[in-house]
Order: sequence, then structure tokens, then C-alpha cells
Amino acid sequence: MSHGFEMPGAASSARPAVPASAPVAWLAAALAVFHKVAVFLGMIALVVTSCILTYSVVVRYFFHHPTDWQDEASVFMLVGVIFLCSAHVQSLRGHIGIEALAGLLSPTANKVRMFIVDLVSFAFCTFFAWKSWTLFHEAWVDGQTTSSTFAPPLWIPYFMMALGMTVLTLQLLVQVLVRLTGTVEAKGGLQ
Repeated sequence: MSHGFEMPGAASSARPAVPASAPVAWLAAALAVFHKVAVFLGMIALVVTSCILTYSVVVRYFFHHPTDWQDEASVFMLVGVIFLCSAHVQSLRGHIGIEALAGLLSPTANKVRMFIVDLVSFAFCTFFAWKSWTLFHEAWVDGQTTSSTFAPPLWIPYFMMALGMTVLTLQLLVQVLVRLTGTVEAKGGLQ
């Protein structure tokens, strides 16, 4: 159910290919650095979130103390992990996709299909990123907070959502441009 791992001709890690266009290659390299940082921070956030949720359960069950900050802190961190790491998953083509047609279509038809999917995904994510930045701006300007007694500012998850969607949009742009311009193998041949 992946979107390209098992397909013939899928990128392998044995021979890294870089985009043929220098600006696209630079953007891909910058995104790769961002992905490494985001995944590292995401791993830390998941461990911290699991500790916070465990603490919350223990405090509620054994000490009968209500908790309110733990749930919101965990949700905020999970929003960050999901959105900031989504572009890395897209770079691996690890998002869930329906591959029923992949086995029926020729490799050329599959490339066209994947190009169209990348193009439509790019358009959708561009709109989503723009709306996310408007939500962030409204939350920042209006000083919006959650309705709980803890009341953390809403600009925090909106910022993580906007940044994550922007990076995902850039990742999709790189994939669309690579399909248009091609790649170069690490040793120098054009693909």
C-alpha cells in the first residue's frame, strides 16, 4: 500500500540520484537537512509525549488529581511531529497510496500517474499551507488560546502545521520538478 517503494525503478539507496537542475538539487539538499533535524526532534517529542501521557495516567489513577496541561502539551507535540515529519515521509514516498493500478499499468503509465498525483498533491498542499499560515497569523494577532484552564496559545500548533505543510509543499515541488528535469546519478550519468 505504499506509493512507490515496491515499484520497478523506484529510487534505491545504493545509487543516490540528485536532480539534474542545480536550483532543484540545492532545494532537495536543504530539504534533506531539514528532514534530518525534524525526524530527530520528532523522535524526542514522541518520547517526551509518551512520558507526559504516562505521568498523566498515573497521577489521575493513583492520586486522583485532575490534569489539564498534559493532554494539550501532548496534542501540540503530536501535531508538530506529524506535520514537520510529513515531508520526510513524502521524500521516501512512504505515504499510504492505493497501488491497485500500479500492477496493471506499464512503467511509463505509472510514471505519468505518479506525476499527476504529485501535481495534484502539490496544488492541495499549497492551498493547505496558505490556509495554515492565515490561521497562524490570526491566532498570533488575536492572541487566541485554547479553552482549557491551561490555555496555551494556539499559534504554537498552527505554526507547526504551517511550517510542516510548507515543507511538504516544497518536497512535492522538488518531486514534480525532478520528473520534469530528470536526475543525475552520483557518479555522473543522466537518467
